[in-house]
Amino acid sequence: MLGTFVCCLTPAFAESGGGAYIPGTSGLTLPSLSLSFANSQKPSDLVSVLRIVMMLTVLTLAPAILIMMTSFTRIVVVLSFVRQALGTQQMPPNQLIVGLSLFLSFFVMAPTFKAVNVNAIEPFLAEKIDQKTAFDRAEAPFREFMFSQTREKDLELFLTLSKEAKPKNRDDVATYVLVPAFVISELKTAFQIGFMLYLPFLVLDMVVASVLMAMGMMMVPPAVISLPFKLLLFVLVDGWELVVGSLMKSFG
Repeated sequence: MLGTFVCCLTPAFAESGGGAYIPGTSGLTLPSLSLSFANSQKPSDLVSVLRIVMMLTVLTLAPAILIMMTSFTRIVVVLSFVRQALGTQQMPPNQLIVGLSLFLSFFVMAPTFKAVNVNAIEPFLAEKIDQKTAFDRAEAPFREFMFSQTREKDLELFLTLSKEAKPKNRDDVATYVLVPAFVISELKTAFQIGFMLYLPFLVLDMVVASVLMAMGMMMVPPAVISLPFKLLLFVLVDGWELVVGSLMKSFG
C-alpha cells in the first residue's frame, strides 16, 4: 500500500454546513484547510505527488535557469564592467543593474519565450499534448538560442569532459553539456566587451595621472580628478545608448 499526501482546501459557506463559523456574524463562514495522510491502492496517486514535488523543484531552480540559459549572464557582467570602468563605486546600485539586466534579457529572449508559449505552454494548457511533449517543445527554443551563442571550442571541451560519443548533430548534444559551454562562452564574450569599455577610461586615467605628476600634485589621487571627466565623457557620447545598443546587437 502506498502512502500518499492529500492536501484539500475546501471553501465552505453557511448553506453547505462546512468551514468555521464566526460568532456574531449572520451565517458567515471561512474556508477550512485539512491536512491528512491516507493509504491508497493506486500507484497513480504517488506519481501525481512526485510530479508536484518535481514541479516545485523546477520552480525553486527557476532563477538559476534564467541566469544560465538566457542572455542575462552577458548583460549583467557587461553592465558591471561599465560601473567599474567609470569608477563610480556603487552607482548605479546593484539592484538597478540587476533589474535593467533582467528586462534587457526579456527583450532579447522575447522571440524564444514566444516560441515556448505558442509551441508548448498553450497546447499543454489546452490538453492537446502531454507533459513530456510540452517539456521537449519548451526546451527546443532555448537550445537553439544557446547553440547560436556558444563557441564550438567551448562545446568540444565539455563533450570531451563528459566522455560521451561524438554527436552527429546538435540534437545529439545533451542539454547538461550545452548549458555550461554556453555559460563560459557568454563570460568570454562579456569580458571581451568589458575590455573594450575599459580602454577609453584607462587612457583618461593615464592622462590625468601624468598631468598631476607634471604639476607636482603627487598626493592627489588621480581617480578623484578623473571621475568628473569620465562622467562628462560618458554623457557626451551617450554611453548608455552605445553600451545597450552594442549589447543587443552582439546577440545577432
